[in-house]
Amino acid sequence: MSREDGTTAPRKRSVGAHYLRYSSASLLVMVAGLVSFPLLTRLLDNTQYGILGYYETWLMIGVAVAKLGAQHAILRFYPYQDEARALPGFATNMFLLPLLVSCGIWAVGITVFACVDWFGGVSFSPVLWMAVMMVPLQVFVSLVQMVLRAGEHSGVLMVTRVAWRWLELVLMVGAVAWLERSAMAAYGGKMLAAGIVVVFYVYWVRKHLSFSRQLDWSQMRRTLGYGMPLVVNEIATVLLISIGRLMLKGITGDFAAVGIFTIGYSLALQVSLLMSAALSESFIPVANRSWETGGAEAVRALKAKVLFPMTYASVGIAVAIGCIGSEAVQAISGADKAPSGAVFAWLGALYALYPLLEIGGYGLLLHKRSRTVLYMTLAATALNALLNLWLIPAHGYLGATWATVASFSVLGFGLYLLCPRDLRYRPDLRAWSVAGGAGLAFVLAVEGSGLFGLASPWARLFAAGGLWVLLYVLPVLMLDARLRDLARHWRTRSAA
Repeated sequence: MSREDGTTAPRKRSVGAHYLRYSSASLLVMVAGLVSFPLLTRLLDNTQYGILGYYETWLMIGVAVAKLGAQHAILRFYPYQDEARALPGFATNMFLLPLLVSCGIWAVGITVFACVDWFGGVSFSPVLWMAVMMVPLQVFVSLVQMVLRAGEHSGVLMVTRVAWRWLELVLMVGAVAWLERSAMAAYGGKMLAAGIVVVFYVYWVRKHLSFSRQLDWSQMRRTLGYGMPLVVNEIATVLLISIGRLMLKGITGDFAAVGIFTIGYSLALQVSLLMSAALSESFIPVANRSWETGGAEAVRALKAKVLFPMTYASVGIAVAIGCIGSEAVQAISGADKAPSGAVFAWLGALYALYPLLEIGGYGLLLHKRSRTVLYMTLAATALNALLNLWLIPAHGYLGATWATVASFSVLGFGLYLLCPRDLRYRPDLRAWSVAGGAGLAFVLAVEGSGLFGLASPWARLFAAGGLWVLLYVLPVLMLDARLRDLARHWRTRSAA
């Protein structure tokens, strides 16, 4: 399909093609995380790692506010049916205009922030200053990536995301190893990597997006009307993820406890990156397009196609992490980081299973019921805070972990039950039964054998891996012919 400017629009691909790209990118990003994770956890003590995670939370909140919900509007109102003619106006009024407004608000905010620091007698941490300076860079990158995602430019997004993460790894670890073993040095490397990515995205925008000279403020109001409830929802989601760090620091006053929680949570987020983020990025644009062109029936067919293999993957990874998550942390980060193992085991299993609810219950946003999503997220965040107040004084970082698991579970089931009935889809019962039975056999074998009395974390990991293949992977392949057919189909497509 050719556009009016002579360029060729990208051919739309299936959700499977996008998922392969996004999951490949997520896998490479996850590998980068698994490389940087042991290096940074060994170079930084629990206190410095806690400082890094603590101020990273404030950065995420600042970016969520500064985006003004534009990223959600970009994804929902992208001109799927008339892309060639409508894209310039869309780029102007739903990308450029919100970006300019956001930068203006940030400029006012940074001025006030500086006045408070210089004249108000308050001395902010240098790491906090660096986080504040990162906000406009992260906003720009986020909006460009959402344009790429909505336009289904998954190849470009895959390459840039992987390059950014590996560049960030090199610069952060290099700064900590050769300049100073501190959170400030790590953040400096993070800022430099973001700056390089911004330069490339500016080049991409200038080459691929054209802008009209007419600013349509009604589109800005449309963006705010749809996106602002989701901004509050995003802030609530950030708090849902990170409130444990903030409340651990507030209740215990100990950055080391924050560090233990952050280390385990950071490794769990790698699971989310592979399982949930890649799936969401590939699923949602195609689901939106399916909704616009085929209605609820097309969306349910898409969910059935996605959730069948996802059921086996989610259950298998969840039981593996739940059983040997502690050994994984010790093997990667050393024996002194062993307390973070329980955090990873709980949260890693949660993030492995969450996509089943997330995809099966996707539908409220298709009906533009963003306020319902917001209210559920706020309720889950409030529950998390209340549970933290109860559990942290008695159980420390484990209390924060249990509070997070409980609140995320409430959120997932709540959104699933509130999803309109014609869009709600539960995992295949046969797949769920086979996966559950094989997972239970694996758990009983690990707990019953004690992994043969092995002491080394690496030896226990390899032994558990062998049991997982023998008692989970092979049985599900033997018991469900549909899974074998799907695997053969994927191999055929890969060969082609």
